Amino acid sequence: MTTRILIAAALAALALTTAACNVPSSTASPAAGGSTTDVQAAVRALHGLAVKPEDTGAHYNRDDWPHWSIRSGQCDAREDTLKRQGKGVTTRARCTVTGGTWVSRYDGVTVTDPKAIDIDHMVPLAEVARSGSREWTRAQREHYANDPAVLVAVTAKSNRSKGDQDPAKWLPGKDRCGYVAQWVAVKSTYHLTIGPAERDAMAAVLGHCGTEAR
Repeated sequence: MTTRILIAAALAALALTTAACNVPSSTASPAAGGSTTDVQAAVRALHGLAVKPEDTGAHYNRDDWPHWSIRSGQCDAREDTLKRQGKGVTTRARCTVTGGTWVSRYDGVTVTDPKAIDIDHMVPLAEVARSGSREWTRAQREHYANDPAVLVAVTAKSNRSKGDQDPAKWLPGKDRCGYVAQWVAVKSTYHLTIGPAERDAMAAVLGHCGTEAR
């Protein structure tokens, strides 16, 4: 699947979940990948984000961000992501995923054991906490933590490597253009801020994105 299709799908999901939950949406519609126009849209959206120092004084406790809530039928957000992003996915009672094939977005590694897959928040919860969400309610935090548009199935190794770092400190080995474009889309949709180094790093990546999917 091309970067353009992946990002278009992510942006469509962001729009749908935002509308369903009455989360204010951004006027920007960034995309990236298969065309110069997509990259230009991502660059415009990047320029529309507020640049501020990280709110390092914001309290962060993962327990304050309820995650893996029920999303579809009996499936929680993790199970739902495994089903949506895998191929040949099998389940047993209560939606427990028992098998399938997943290609990790960050490093391209193919995984067949669902227990070996991590579900990452594209923009990590701790990063969101530092990026202007100090006044969010618990319901808003739960909405973000379970939003299918920001959840990505990746290898545990790549997820551990990323941690809660922003693109100034960490970028994936695969599809950096798509990664940065989706990061911008998430921050734009949720009206989050970016730091100066974060902005510069993302601008540099987008500046090297060609017309072909990466």
